[in-house]
Amino acid sequence: MSLSPGMDPVLVNSPLFASLNDLEFNAVTAFLERQCFKAGDRIFTEGDHGKDMFVLLSGSLSAYKRQADGTQRWMFDIAPGFFLGEMSIIVHEPRSATITAREDADLMVLQGTDFYRIIFEHPLIGIKMLHAIGKIQNIWFAQASRHLKELVLWGEKARHRAITDELTGLYNRSFLEESLKDWFKLRAAKSRLLSLIMMDLDKVHDINDRYGQAGGDAVIVAVADILKTMRRTGDISVRLAGDEFAVLLPDTSAKNAIAVAERIRLKVMEQAVRIPGNPESLELRTRASMGIASAPRDAGNMRDLVFAADMALKKAKELGRNRVELHR
Repeated sequence: MSLSPGMDPVLVNSPLFASLNDLEFNAVTAFLERQCFKAGDRIFTEGDHGKDMFVLLSGSLSAYKRQADGTQRWMFDIAPGFFLGEMSIIVHEPRSATITAREDADLMVLQGTDFYRIIFEHPLIGIKMLHAIGKIQNIWFAQASRHLKELVLWGEKARHRAITDELTGLYNRSFLEESLKDWFKLRAAKSRLLSLIMMDLDKVHDINDRYGQAGGDAVIVAVADILKTMRRTGDISVRLAGDEFAVLLPDTSAKNAIAVAERIRLKVMEQAVRIPGNPESLELRTRASMGIASAPRDAGNMRDLVFAADMALKKAKELGRNRVELHR
């Protein structure tokens, strides 16, 4: 289209009108009305039923999407020349996002009734405009898809951080509590077996005092690696705090839990841990005390199961450490 005097170049080059000739452009723009918005003004709100579409002449707009918790999350910005609100008048869907002015903005408004009037009275113009809308929609969908993928990835990473111990990569106490709550909510939990191993490393504080925190951390990480490699499908290995660990064993009897704990205890004894930065390449060995409780044998809820396993662990320490004890 040639740029005639008086034609706004932003409007002429808008993807909505770029394929129109001069006569077609003039026929369409005769229906447009200019509206001015101040920075912070809302153009329209997500969920509203729209009756018109807009073309941004100047300024900048931002699109926001409502999250599950009610907060508004930024999606993308809109630059001059682009149009918005078209789907509400084409397919009569509620507004899919909230649009606000990032800065003072001028928009041209096309009412839905005039849009259909153009289609019926000037079908060729209507076809060109619908084709332009389709092309831009594909671009918006691609951008939205990328944004959603980023959002999902961010959520997955945030969730991972929230349930994972930073030093060892094992699950943390919060995840253990969450898993136990979910287990005992199940109707079938009353008839299914569940065992819990509570585990403390013996005299790690002595290692910290002699070799510093790096020495204690090296031992803790080495034991965590053992728990990872010995974990069976469905088991949950947890670092509770400091040198305290737990292993949740679904569908495992007390007898079988003892066998699992003994294998872990022996592996911990065999593991030689090299102290980082030690000029003598010193290797340490540690020991572990463990207590076991099982449901429904020892408990019918999360709190009682944890308490029973703690009591069994206390018993293991009182009887000399480096051993496995069963509740009662």
